[in-house]
Amino acid sequence: MNEPTVSRRDAASTIFNLPDYRVIDAVDLPEGGRRVTVASTDPPGCPECGVIATKAHSRRLQRVRDVPVAGAVEVLWAKRRWFCSESRCSRGTFAEATTQVPRFARSTRRLKEQIVAAVIDSGRAAAEVARAHRISWWLVQTALTSAAAAVLPDVDDIAVTRLGIDEHRYRSVRFFRDEAGAGRRYEPWMTTLVDLATGQVLGIVDGRDSTAVGAWLAERSPAWREQVQVVAIDPSAAFRKALREHLPRAAVSVDKFHLVKLGNDMVTRVRQRLTRAQHGRRGRKNDPAWAHRLLLLRGADTLSQRAWARLDRVFAIDDPTDELSAAWAIKEQLRRLLAVDTLADAWNERMRLGYYAVVADMPETTALYETVVAWWDAIEVLVVTGATTAKVEAANTGIKQIKRTGRGFRNPHNYRTRILLSSASRTAA
Repeated sequence: MNEPTVSRRDAASTIFNLPDYRVIDAVDLPEGGRRVTVASTDPPGCPECGVIATKAHSRRLQRVRDVPVAGAVEVLWAKRRWFCSESRCSRGTFAEATTQVPRFARSTRRLKEQIVAAVIDSGRAAAEVARAHRISWWLVQTALTSAAAAVLPDVDDIAVTRLGIDEHRYRSVRFFRDEAGAGRRYEPWMTTLVDLATGQVLGIVDGRDSTAVGAWLAERSPAWREQVQVVAIDPSAAFRKALREHLPRAAVSVDKFHLVKLGNDMVTRVRQRLTRAQHGRRGRKNDPAWAHRLLLLRGADTLSQRAWARLDRVFAIDDPTDELSAAWAIKEQLRRLLAVDTLADAWNERMRLGYYAVVADMPETTALYETVVAWWDAIEVLVVTGATTAKVEAANTGIKQIKRTGRGFRNPHNYRTRILLSSASRTAA
């Protein structure tokens, strides 16, 4: 039988599969698991002069954390100290280091890569990953922080032409009492900034005001701010103020979903006001308007014949003043306005919306039309560019999943690290 003349790893080293190491001993432990002793395969170079070592000085055992291989494994590295053979080198001896276990490290590189993948790619909680690998939570977080420093690019190096901004709650709503004994409501908001071209999260800032967003934009380079052409936001005066100050040349687009929601909220407020005026109470399930409250919020183009019949019944029985039907019609007119493709058609639909609001003469519909007028420039940008915050909302959905998996975060820095790494991995995939 012919055998290859090149060197091959022994069977134990092949199964253990730790690069640059070979297994020299393995024993079963009385309490379960195994103890594997490994040694590096190649002599290292001197860290001072780079000359390859040829003579060992001493050897000691170092405990190394590693991935579980067919169960729990305790890894001991028979680490050697070497003489530097270069006579002019100031370093007499040095300890060996490898790619898997660099200087001062106590964990293998493949362990850190596996725990980062478990948290970021698989979406597991850091505490659960720490228990599964029999390591501390701090080691998992340190690996995530190191991965963020190595993987995440500088925001100024990312070419962003379309930016999206939206907020999300960082933690649950809390109530506390101030010095005067009055109750206060605290909502811990954070604002997400996303590249609309790729969906990658670029930054997370505290709060949802102009100061927080403006500070983040001010940190960007002038060249980065100059290349931003369109910014999609919800109808937030705070966001628009920050954009006017730091991105004066960028066109602001208001999100279509949020405008439709304003129309739906208007219909809800009208329905609630009419119910209180007619019945002197809140709506009940035997009231057609309350029983079909969700039907009132659906688009007319999505209704079946049965749905139209139910809607007609609501207007016939529970709308004696025709105010509810008028509010519903104005909501549908707003949807038609947002569905056009040209600025001329958008202007015509706006005129119809204004006429309907004047005829309806209700405070809710008037406030809605005034909002449309106040944001008309941003609506025109929406019609021309089609830029929305859809990818920001998708990022916020992933952020909420991260928050649920982690059972909340007390450290905002760890929260941001997890978000940015998860977004970067999804974008790269």
